[in-house]
Amino acid sequence: MSPIQHKVARAAEVSAERGKRVCIKGNEPDAKETPILLVRDGDDIRAYTAECPHAGGPLDEGAICNGRIVCPWHKGTFEVRDGSLVEPPALKALTRYETTVNDGDVYIALPAVDSEEFASKAQTNARTMLVVGAGAAGAAACAALREAGFDGRVVLAGGDAREPYDRTSLSKFTLAGDMPPDDVPPLLDADFFEKHDIDRIESDVMHLDARARHADFVDGKKLDYDTALICTGGTPKPLTMPGANLGHVHLLRTRDDARAILTSLEGHKRAVIVGASFIGLEAASCLRKRGVDVTVVAPGKVPFAKQFGERIGDMFRKLHEKNGVAFHMNARVSSLVGGNAVREVMLDSGEKIAADIVIAGTGVAPATQFLTGVARNEDGSLTVNTTMLAAPHLYAAGDIAQFPLPRSGQSVRIEHWRVAQQHARVAAYNMAGQPRDYAGVPYFWTFHYDKTFDYLGHVSEPDSVEIDGDLDAQHFIAFLMKDSQVGAVVACEYDAAVCRLAEAMREPLTLEQARRIAQG
Repeated sequence: MSPIQHKVARAAEVSAERGKRVCIKGNEPDAKETPILLVRDGDDIRAYTAECPHAGGPLDEGAICNGRIVCPWHKGTFEVRDGSLVEPPALKALTRYETTVNDGDVYIALPAVDSEEFASKAQTNARTMLVVGAGAAGAAACAALREAGFDGRVVLAGGDAREPYDRTSLSKFTLAGDMPPDDVPPLLDADFFEKHDIDRIESDVMHLDARARHADFVDGKKLDYDTALICTGGTPKPLTMPGANLGHVHLLRTRDDARAILTSLEGHKRAVIVGASFIGLEAASCLRKRGVDVTVVAPGKVPFAKQFGERIGDMFRKLHEKNGVAFHMNARVSSLVGGNAVREVMLDSGEKIAADIVIAGTGVAPATQFLTGVARNEDGSLTVNTTMLAAPHLYAAGDIAQFPLPRSGQSVRIEHWRVAQQHARVAAYNMAGQPRDYAGVPYFWTFHYDKTFDYLGHVSEPDSVEIDGDLDAQHFIAFLMKDSQVGAVVACEYDAAVCRLAEAMREPLTLEQARRIAQG
């Protein structure tokens, strides 16, 4: 049976800067509408699924720049010409639909074109690739290895290897009660591992010898490998002051951590968060939504000053204070007091804060203590080159990787899962024999009181911060300047502008150039 053609738009309505969303309903009585994105590719019109495969972001609200479709929510990117994946957090290409243009009218054929997604093959390559760490980077690496054509053995190892999931949801939604721990979405389709013949070891690595290329696992398994990618992320730094081992004192990294916090909150209404980190303040936002009294204790004058500058850091503090959070800045916790469970937090000033629950948001340490045969930096991280290679036959990605930041001359370590996924894709392609260098623009988002704040690029201690829009109303775009160039951008409710800049910042930009691009 020939595909059914549907007239959906005039070709002249499809611009080169932004996709157009249309909906088609099939002829079957119970057919649902299919949202489709039309994009212009020179004189041609392409059609893809209108929602990002990662979290359903509306691609028509994003932008098209450098021949790429940019998702407005998390800045995943896809090629205009064929819908193939360029940058995560999506881990697969867009669904594609055939289009024709007749007398200026655009027609789309249903159903979708059969996916050209990488398919399982009979294994002809005898090599074994070991991916250590079953989080965002591990999931991205497994997908990219098969996408790059590697048809040998792939082993994903880690305590969460059964189902890598979106840990960022824990501090953004789960603690608020908006997303139960078991509903946190997986990063890969349910049939991915079977479909693509990925082996899993659901155990952490106890010891990995990078010279011998051998790994021993906590559950007793052993594995010899040809090449490994280490993407174990960061281990939250526990509190170490007296009383830190009391009940209802928590870290937040896993679903189990989130479950434990939710259990501790039952019947309790007073929380102290130690550290004004992104996770710490996202947790504060969640707890205030639940009606919990929240106090944040942290060193420093204002939150996020090092990353964003004091004006933007002060905006975050005021936003939290407006929503009922109390701050004790320039302060440290000297001890936790209680019987079986924490009752009180003692500050170094002698002040006491009543607390039913304490959450540590004091940063992470690279989880590399199991490694031998490779040099580690003082903080435990691994230095990598632009291909993410740390040592012969050993790659590293994400929180543990000290990597060359493109266009900056700096070597940095960035703790965010989208950067980890970027790294992992580069490493996986190199492991598969497809040379690539990391040339991306770092990006992350943080979520407070139903507002998303985008951070694009990377700069420590900017020379100046130029702000357009209304900072106090959280409707702004700020340009963080370093050496007369835009080093980073912070924005809220400037989705399309950030989409355009996500591609444009692959080249150095002056403030004038960045503003012009942001304005569209």
